[in-house]
Amino acid sequence: MKIYNTLSKKIEEFIPKDKNNVTIYTCGPTVYHYAHIGNLRTYIMEDILEKTLNFCGYKVKRVMNITDVGHLSSDGETGEDKMTIASKREHKSSLEIAKFYTEAFFKDLEKLNLKKPEIIAKATENIDIYIKMIEKLLENGYAYKSNGNIYFDTSKMDNYYELSGRNKDDLQIASRDDIEEDIYKKNPNDFGLWFTNSKFKNPELVWDSVFGKGYPGWHIECSGISIKYLGEYLDIHCGAEDAVFPHHTNEIAQSEAYLGHKWCNYWLHFSFLNLNNDKMSKSSGKFITINTLIEKGYNPLAYKYFILNGYYHKQLNFTYENLDIAQRSYNKLKNKITSLKENEIVNESAKEKYINKFKDFLNNDLNTANALSLIYDILKDEKINETTKLKTILKMDEVLGLSLGEKKETIINDEILNLIKKRDEYKSSKNYIKADEIREILLQKNIKLIDTKNGTTYEIIK
Repeated sequence: MKIYNTLSKKIEEFIPKDKNNVTIYTCGPTVYHYAHIGNLRTYIMEDILEKTLNFCGYKVKRVMNITDVGHLSSDGETGEDKMTIASKREHKSSLEIAKFYTEAFFKDLEKLNLKKPEIIAKATENIDIYIKMIEKLLENGYAYKSNGNIYFDTSKMDNYYELSGRNKDDLQIASRDDIEEDIYKKNPNDFGLWFTNSKFKNPELVWDSVFGKGYPGWHIECSGISIKYLGEYLDIHCGAEDAVFPHHTNEIAQSEAYLGHKWCNYWLHFSFLNLNNDKMSKSSGKFITINTLIEKGYNPLAYKYFILNGYYHKQLNFTYENLDIAQRSYNKLKNKITSLKENEIVNESAKEKYINKFKDFLNNDLNTANALSLIYDILKDEKINETTKLKTILKMDEVLGLSLGEKKETIINDEILNLIKKRDEYKSSKNYIKADEIREILLQKNIKLIDTKNGTTYEIIK
């Protein structure tokens, strides 16, 4: 396998530290709101990575954190913390908010056929390891106390800027916009490990510690959880591209200062999904959830199909027009596959040839677009029978998770009949835009409308 390593800025051969055993840490959600489909692009690709490794014979141990402390989700947060805002918005405690949105996140994973990581660790349940790490960092001179808080001293790390590929001056200039000025820090890019004197008023979640009653900084959580559950060496650390600085940069600094050696060899980052060419974010209110797509009549797996047709290291632009195209293609592909016969002998040689090609594409920096294209090549291959085609594609779908062999009966209910009736009304009033919108909605439900002299009829697409 070859993957793009943010640390080296190039595609490298992946060599795990322990032969066929692979450890992966993936940054999980901050559970104060629903995950948006941009967040879920990252989780889709992390799932593909894990399943590809398993498919190729590796044994994977993967950990994901759940950030349920919530006081900080970036160094520049000001005002009230996100969990408190959500608590007031929904009249619940911070822990109730965290529980609700954690469960919602897991439901989103199910809708996209994503496997839950082997270990899921809540930030609030691992306070012990953060305190242990901070104590050692203080003892070894990598951390200092100031204004009742504990900060990490970034000037002590010679390789601090390696992951981001920038330099001290660049980051200090950037920090003026991105990071709230803290006069108690020695250096602009120093970061909090433990807060007893919070910039938030009356934080709800605090713990007793040798440093005083307070809560952990947001960077220490991921380092602590990874080291606690995966040990001193990590093969792959994943996350979205906006986590490179400061989050992952700070994870490396505190982890390697604590351990005394290199911590993680491969850093895999996934690019943004933009919304109409603008960044999707919860803070701006410009975001879409999986449930929004479902309410509009889209299959979550059609969205996944859209994502897999792109390259994870390039930003994608989401529009409903793009999703319409993806859903039509996905439905047609599924219909072709589910119509294949299963009553012939499988050509194992042909199956193995295609499976090896499939592995080659995924091993080439997770090239899911080419892996999907291979399915169309299989369907067009006149030298192999339908049973071989079906069994080969279903084997590939163990990684892709698109439910390609799942037959779903289209039911004509009152909702469908009312839509057809409404479309006729729009046509009669010459509102062809609305009429075409309903035609598209029904196409997405595998129902094709046919206009005749005697009115509109329909057929189910098979």
